[in-house]
Amino acid sequence: MIGTRAGRKPRAMFTVCALYHFTAFDDPAALKGPLAKFCCSRGITGSLLLAREGINGTVAGSEGTIRELIAHIDGLPGCAGFDYKLSTASEQPFGRMKVRLKREIVTMGQPDVDPRAAVGRYVQPADWNELISAPDVAVIDTRNDYEVAIGTFEGAEDPETASFRDFPAWWEANKERFHNKRIAMFCTGGIRCEKSTNYLIGQAVEEVFHLKGGILKYLEDVPEDESLWHGECFVFDGRVSVGHGLAEGPHEMCHACRRPILPEDKGRPDYEEGVSCHQCIDDYDEARRERFRERQRQIALSRARGERHLGPR
Repeated sequence: MIGTRAGRKPRAMFTVCALYHFTAFDDPAALKGPLAKFCCSRGITGSLLLAREGINGTVAGSEGTIRELIAHIDGLPGCAGFDYKLSTASEQPFGRMKVRLKREIVTMGQPDVDPRAAVGRYVQPADWNELISAPDVAVIDTRNDYEVAIGTFEGAEDPETASFRDFPAWWEANKERFHNKRIAMFCTGGIRCEKSTNYLIGQAVEEVFHLKGGILKYLEDVPEDESLWHGECFVFDGRVSVGHGLAEGPHEMCHACRRPILPEDKGRPDYEEGVSCHQCIDDYDEARRERFRERQRQIALSRARGERHLGPR
């Protein structure tokens, strides 16, 4: 069974594929239309980003159509053997298919960073616990603050960054704390670590490691009773979070700020569906919240008509 151990849970209806690959696309714009047509003709939904440095995204569909897409991307220039991870979802996690052109497939804003030149040493999930338990290893979570808030590895450093763009400035301000340390880095699926480890190598850090396949591969491969992971892993689709065995987690999405919330958070006085939660109640003025309310009214009307407006959460 894709993405879970045999017998762990029944087969779900949708296969979710998280993928990325760094390669030199001479003309990513020429790939956009055919790739979108390929996905839409097969009922695949999700988001794919194309840039001169490669491809990144998460998509969902039937197992057969996702296998077709994997074969299609494998045939793109320089993409043979690209990295992807499969899991399952009980509901369609995306509302539609989007293929977009970007400057970077994961935005760090450092023009000299090139994962194709050099990256840190890959560490397989089975070997990760031993590495991060060593006293001379500093473990750094490269994800955004709202992702770290719902789960991370035991003893990991949280840079408290709102955006991956903030990571270089955080490192510059904190690098002296990691003098004479080996650096172990991790992220959701591995893509951010490709750039962050290349960045540290460029900063003359000698021993840099990163988790192969990211948190998702660790949660898939490492038994829960041996795991050093605590909490849930935020994912960028309608499931919102997953846990060990890539089972769907308890989190839902605040559609105002796009941060994860728990079902009990909806009982807080600051929560209004689609308008605010306890994390963003002070982030928007009343005019903005009124626009959110109108959007929520449109969503309710779509649901009443049996139509789809957003993802299941």
